[in-house]
Amino acid sequence: MTVFECEYLVDSQKLDPWGTCRPSGVLGLLQEAATGAAGALQASHERMLEKYHVFWMLARVWYTLARPLGWEERVTVQTWHRGAKGASSYRDFDLFVNGAQVGEAVSLWVLADAQTRKLARVSALEEFQGTDGGERCKSRTLSKLVLPPDMSPAGERTFWYSDLDMNGHVNNIKYADFVCDALRMEDLGPDRFVSSLQVGYQAECRAGETVDLFTSAAQGLQYVHGTGGGKTRFDAAVTISKRNKEGRNYLCH
Repeated sequence: MTVFECEYLVDSQKLDPWGTCRPSGVLGLLQEAATGAAGALQASHERMLEKYHVFWMLARVWYTLARPLGWEERVTVQTWHRGAKGASSYRDFDLFVNGAQVGEAVSLWVLADAQTRKLARVSALEEFQGTDGGERCKSRTLSKLVLPPDMSPAGERTFWYSDLDMNGHVNNIKYADFVCDALRMEDLGPDRFVSSLQVGYQAECRAGETVDLFTSAAQGLQYVHGTGGGKTRFDAAVTISKRNKEGRNYLCH
């Protein structure tokens, strides 16, 4: 069993107007942990390009929090993978503050050929043999989101240099900001927060491209759909919870 652990600070760059870690900040913690874990397995971005001519792409990610993360809290992230089947691999996460678990997450990754973008077989990587999380592996899987039929226009978003990552496409964590902007999260107020988020990355987005955003709500979830160039770029589902005076949380429909 291989579990990677690291501690991260919720600094001011991750905060929303109420001192709560933004969803993009939470995804940033998960991304840093996944990057560190891949490096520890000798499966980093550079190593995969050099040895196999492939790179990692995040297909879907989900997290849930029992409470919001606050400014200057130190979050311990433990993460492990579930092994490899075909072209994909799940990675699991547990999040702790002062020894108490405050959240968990699941992500689904694929390997893509650096030139053709065609999917490669993760199961062919020797680095993933016998290094999974063992009994800590979670059972949750991430299916494609089923969107409500009545999606309403919520503006558009054009991508620029500041949105890009080292692969030349929009950074995974940026989509959480697009989702929050489409849902007008600035209107939430200090007693509500995003307690869960799932994002599905359908197609790469690059600088200069524009997506149209659509939103809807159903069964306690807020949905966001992004489409551009005649194809779906991403889908997301958000749970918004309300924090009471004792610090416990309950769903806010």
